[in-house]
Amino acid sequence: MRRLFPFALMLLAACGAGGPSMQLDATQSRSEARQYFGAETRASGGPGEAIGFYSNGCVAGSQQLAETGPTWQAMRLSRNRNWGHPELIDYVQNLSAQVARNTSWAGLYVGDLSQPRGGPMLTGHASHQVGLDADIWMYPPERLNLSEQERETLSSISVRAERGASVNGNWTADHAEVLRLAATDPRVARIFVTTGVKVWLCENVTGDRSWLSHIRPANGHHYHFHVRLQCPSGDRNCQNQPLPQGDGCQEAYDRAERIRNPPPPSPPNNTPPPESPPSGMRVSLGNMPNQCLGLLSGFE
Repeated sequence: MRRLFPFALMLLAACGAGGPSMQLDATQSRSEARQYFGAETRASGGPGEAIGFYSNGCVAGSQQLAETGPTWQAMRLSRNRNWGHPELIDYVQNLSAQVARNTSWAGLYVGDLSQPRGGPMLTGHASHQVGLDADIWMYPPERLNLSEQERETLSSISVRAERGASVNGNWTADHAEVLRLAATDPRVARIFVTTGVKVWLCENVTGDRSWLSHIRPANGHHYHFHVRLQCPSGDRNCQNQPLPQGDGCQEAYDRAERIRNPPPPSPPNNTPPPESPPSGMRVSLGNMPNQCLGLLSGFE
C-alpha cells in the first residue's frame, strides 16, 4: 500500500499552483533531501522542467530512457537512475545514433542520468539533480543485447595513465570522435573528462577546435565522461553553469603538471573552516528550491 511521508502530507495540503506555501519546521528543514528523493520511484506529472542548479535541484516531468534502444543500453538498472529531462533523453538517443554511424562502436553504454524526480542521490553523485547530466561509459560497446545481470556486473574500462595526467592504451581515436560528437551538440554546456583526455585532445585535434572549450578536466571521469546540458529554453527556474573563456587547454596542461609534480604540502592550519550549509549529495530540504518540495510525493 502506498504511504506518504508525514511532512509530504502537509506539503501537498499546502501546495497550490505556485508550489508549497508552508514553512518547514526545524527538524524537517535539517533533514537530508536525498532520503526523500531517493525514495521516489516514478516521475511527477506535467511537462519537463529543470529546477535549481545541477548540484541542488530537481526535475519535473522527467522521462525514462528505455533500457535498450537501437544504439544504446542503460546500465546498472537496479539504481533506477535512467531518468532525465526530455531534452537529455533526446540528446542521449541522438548521440548514440551518431556514434553508431560514425565510429566502430555499436552505440553507447549509458550510466547514471538522474532519479525519477531528480534531487540528491543516496550515493555516488553531488550533481545529476536536475535531469541534465549523463554519464557515458568509456567502454566501446560491441553488442547491445546485454542481460540485466550483465549490466549489473560488467565494468567499464579506464583510459587513465600517470594518475590521470595522460591516457593509456585503452584510449583510441574513436574515443576522441565520440567526444567530438558529444560536444558539438548546441545543447551541451560542458563535458567532464579525466585530465589526460583533455591534454590528448588539445595536442592532437586539428581543424575545427571550437568544441574543445566544452571539454573540461575534472578529477575521476576516466571510466566514463560526464555530459552536462544547458538549461533548456523556457525553464526559468533552472540555473546555468557559465563556461569559462578560452579552450581550456592551458588549464589541462597545468593540471597534468601538478599531477606529475605535486607542489609541497601547505603548512598545517589549525583554524577550523567556517561552517557552510550541506550541499550536493547531503543538501538539506531547507536549502532546496521551494518548487522541489512540491514535487515530493513521498510514495514508496
